[in-house]
Amino acid sequence: LREVVERGVTRNARLNPRSARGEVIPTTLNASALRGPDGGAIGAIGILRDMRELDKARAYAENLIKNAPDPVFVSDLEGKILQANDAVSEFLGFRPDELLEQSLSRFISPEETREFMAALDEVVERGETRNAVLHPRSASGEVIPTSLNASALRSDGKVIGAIGILRDVRELDRARAYAESLIKNAPDPVFVSDLEGKILQANDAVYALLGFRTDEVVEQSLSRFISPEEKREFTAALREVVERGVTRNARLNPRCASGEVIPTTLNASALRDPYGRVIGAIGILRDMRAYERVVRDLRASQTELQEKILDLEKFEEVVVGRELKMIALEKEVETLREQLERMKAGGQP
Repeated sequence: LREVVERGVTRNARLNPRSARGEVIPTTLNASALRGPDGGAIGAIGILRDMRELDKARAYAENLIKNAPDPVFVSDLEGKILQANDAVSEFLGFRPDELLEQSLSRFISPEETREFMAALDEVVERGETRNAVLHPRSASGEVIPTSLNASALRSDGKVIGAIGILRDVRELDRARAYAESLIKNAPDPVFVSDLEGKILQANDAVYALLGFRTDEVVEQSLSRFISPEEKREFTAALREVVERGVTRNARLNPRCASGEVIPTTLNASALRDPYGRVIGAIGILRDMRAYERVVRDLRASQTELQEKILDLEKFEEVVVGRELKMIALEKEVETLREQLERMKAGGQP
């Protein structure tokens, strides 16, 4: 009431009046000054809000937070930790009293404090932030890579803080490092692209195939190296990766640094984020020049063989024709011989 007299208003004062049945009812009081003719405060106009349902909802939410398997915390808009579940303590190795009422900046670097405050601004403006990268330092001194997803904590529709969920990405980082090592050391040309075809990563075999430097490939669109028609085919292959998780034997003919057009086939599989969403593609190119040379040689050999077969057929026709003529001559000679013998037998000179 003194605040009403001094400032003209008071907000969210907690009162717990006892009802006629003896029930203690949690309420909040908002009050404004009632003024006399001279403008002085002579009383207050108060509005009580029944907080039973809200308190139940808050207790339910606090129970969810407390028992969540992931590290979950609640902070105000200045980054001060108001609540944290046991998983946060286990994750960072601090006792609850070493976490609560502490600024998050105590556990992260100054640069990441700025990033975290920017994430809180995004929560205020958009109601959520996703996959912010933080590296809090644990009680043992270990810097732990984590991702932060946070949503707005509201009161009367106004954002008053954030509920954040931390995800330990150490295993993910190890898996990513292993995958990057596999890509880097693969004998075939392997690249990673986003869903627009921009190359995010490529191994040495890609540079050897195309003859470009790293800075001439990474962050470049694949359309730089292929024709407009093949760009449409590659975009269709990316759609197939999104829909089916894989595409096989797409034909691409990238132009290398020397200007040579290199026939290749592309096999690609989906690159997914921690939530299973397709965010890009991992592609493997196969240089088809040797294969196509073999195919050309086989076709040339086949053509040569067919020509030889035709020559043999012609030769056979000639030989068979001669043999038929010889047979006819032999028959004619035999006929003449028989006629001669008959003439001799008849006494004809």
